[in-house]
Amino acid sequence: MSTSVSENPSTRVEPNGSTIDQGKEGESVTPPGFRTESDSLGPLEVPENAYWGVHTQRAMDNFPIAKRPISVYPDFIVALASVKQACARANQEIGALSREKAGWIDAACQEIIDGRYHDEFVVGVIQGGAGTSTNMNANEVICNLALEKAGYEKGRYDILSPLDHVNRSQSTNDTYPTAIKIALTFSLQHLLRELKALQGSFSAKAVEFRQILKVGRTQMQDAVPMTLGQEFHGFATTLGEDYDRLTETVWLLAEINLGATAIGTGITADTGYAAAAIRHLNEITGLKLETAPDLIESTSDAGGFMSFSANLKRSAIKLSKICNDLRLLSSGPQTGFGEINLPPKQAGSSIMPGKVNPVIPEVVNQVAFAVAGSDVTVTMAAEGGQLQLNAFEPVIAHSLLQSLAWMTQAMWTLRVNCIDGITANEDRLRGMVSSSVGVITALIPHIGYSAAAALAKTALLTGRDVADLVVEAKLMSRESVMRELEPARLSGVEVDAATSAIPIIE
Repeated sequence: MSTSVSENPSTRVEPNGSTIDQGKEGESVTPPGFRTESDSLGPLEVPENAYWGVHTQRAMDNFPIAKRPISVYPDFIVALASVKQACARANQEIGALSREKAGWIDAACQEIIDGRYHDEFVVGVIQGGAGTSTNMNANEVICNLALEKAGYEKGRYDILSPLDHVNRSQSTNDTYPTAIKIALTFSLQHLLRELKALQGSFSAKAVEFRQILKVGRTQMQDAVPMTLGQEFHGFATTLGEDYDRLTETVWLLAEINLGATAIGTGITADTGYAAAAIRHLNEITGLKLETAPDLIESTSDAGGFMSFSANLKRSAIKLSKICNDLRLLSSGPQTGFGEINLPPKQAGSSIMPGKVNPVIPEVVNQVAFAVAGSDVTVTMAAEGGQLQLNAFEPVIAHSLLQSLAWMTQAMWTLRVNCIDGITANEDRLRGMVSSSVGVITALIPHIGYSAAAALAKTALLTGRDVADLVVEAKLMSRESVMRELEPARLSGVEVDAATSAIPIIE
């Protein structure tokens, strides 16, 4: 009989069914294509070409949750490298790290900041350990990249260590939240640029539609006349307010706890390190970050993230409301409102020929729903922290970075694939205004509310023109009625001068 693997004392069976030769003395032999690294839990095989090491490998084994690595957020990877670069420069400045080793680390970080090696950041976005796995992933990638550039093999931690050198004067508890705030600031800048562009598109439509009269609605019922330009100008103004509110949230992200190390006492960091680190970090990122006045409070509190999330949700919900309005205004095209035409983007039905759905506003609605849900996640995570640390910052980071990325892309597709191509159904709008009973509201100052209400009821029952009824009742002359029902008076703007009345919002 042949001897089975399990009976052979020189082999070890791995959980995946593979075998490893343990040699004559029972010691494991690293399989081809791997290198062996060790931590406090023991040795572990790591792919030999990987820049990450043992701590990252354990995290990959432990957290196969989201199936999404942290590299899906490039701003976060750049932020992590920026923090590590600033710390290396600060450690060299205060004499905690030699010029040579600091230079190696600095150069490796710069490569990552420039966009290289992001695929080496492989730990999952959802992880236990308050972000320790992410910090370890960064330490190991930077260390091995630095070793390689210095002419050494990966894993030569006797020359340069991920923990003793790359992580010098740091802990996950100060580098990780600092990187999150920087990443959120970078991502917010992308969103604000797209939000400003979207606002401009709505503003341009406001000018384009400035002379088109329509009937406004309240509670889904006919109200009083306005212009389509006024409606789109209102959308632009709403987005402008969101731009201002989101811009104001930058200060929530500017206060960091770099230098706090484990819990805020600054243990393992020399005097002068925190000031040097934040100075270098501001130079690297171009931001205006400030050291929190109470590092213990800053390390344990996630309130800033919660406030930022609330503002992000506010913007998403308001944008979703605009998309609801666009879907209503374009509904039909034959039996709905049919006031505007959204650009057709794809066939809308597998069974109804010719049907085209408002798919772009719909996808933006769904993004808003996701952002609202993420805000609940951030709120619960902020509440769930205990004592000197919030362990749930990974889900906070993932929720906020995903919301920012999705909202930015949603705004882009709404602008390019929808707003810029909207046209007005002018004939339909004109017909609805001419038959609208709501115009009688403009005559109340002349005939009184009671008479106006009675005539409105008659007009609805008979289908007759309001102006004719007013003149027949001898409440106003034909000339006076027509003057009061001029489009400029009904909409509250001078239509001929509408370019100045409905300006492009800068």
